Amino acid sequence: MTEQPPPPPGPGFGPPPPQYAPSNAPAQPPYAPAQPAYAPAPPQPVPAGPEFLAVDKRNAVVVDASGVVFELSGHTLEFRWPEIRGVHYKASPDGRALMVAVVHMDGRFYECGVEAKPRARLREWFAQLAWVLGHYRPAG
Repeated sequence: MTEQPPPPPGPGFGPPPPQYAPSNAPAQPPYAPAQPAYAPAPPQPVPAGPEFLAVDKRNAVVVDASGVVFELSGHTLEFRWPEIRGVHYKASPDGRALMVAVVHMDGRFYECGVEAKPRARLREWFAQLAWVLGHYRPAG
């Protein structure tokens, strides 16, 4: 019988050869999982509070305890309350959609329009949105 060559070493350096290992160190498995240098912070739960949601076929507006979110044809824009200077809303010129604008702290503004079908829904959205914004932004 011929003697088999030793298997190739695994990834990384592994433990030192026995003649160089410290004699007082506890034995550690050669491929122990590395401990992360830091533990990722668990996601912070959003406190319960009133929410506003307006949705049509392409767009959506959400206002809740975390801030304002626009969904525009599959693209999402999230604004947290600390970065929002103001939130404005009005009916579109033809009266068929809710127009919501977020003014960022640096002066930029972003706008999203959500079509209201039936048109009576627009009045419901105005009442709900005013109440929710008043809850989170009582000073304006």
